[in-house]
Amino acid sequence: MKAIKRNILIFAGACALIGLDQLFKWLAIRYLSDVTTFPLIDGVFHLTYVENRGASFGIFQGNRLFLIVFTSVLLLALIVAILKNWLKHPLLWWAAALFLGGGIGNLIDRIFRHFVVDYLDFCLIHFAVFNFADCCVVIATALVMIYILFFMEKGKNHSKKETSVKEEKADA
Repeated sequence: MKAIKRNILIFAGACALIGLDQLFKWLAIRYLSDVTTFPLIDGVFHLTYVENRGASFGIFQGNRLFLIVFTSVLLLALIVAILKNWLKHPLLWWAAALFLGGGIGNLIDRIFRHFVVDYLDFCLIHFAVFNFADCCVVIATALVMIYILFFMEKGKNHSKKETSVKEEKADA
């Protein structure tokens, strides 16, 4: 796939994810902020309105400026990597779209709302309340891990084999 077409798809995918994220957060503010929690499966999965002023699991509470700057720098680095065509594998292209969508979705909240809207609550396991953007970032991280474990290593082994074959020929 040509780089320009691939980059358009990555950025279009990210924009679609940002749009979905902001729609879900708008719905959470509109319909959940007054009721606090709404059980979809009682005791298992609820929609619970939370205003998160930190990062994952509430860390960095009250450090909004740090989180805005840190996230912006990471997202700009990712955009540079996309535009320079440093991401060579389709898993990394998907991960990039998901990272951009989730990262920008939460960044919009931090900049304009001064908090991130969370609403997905797996209360059965007492997990932190999270949102669609968080899901995008977690899935992107999983894709990068899959790439590292199953695809990146193969490329390294291939180049090691080529080096050893060249060395054997040189010795002969």
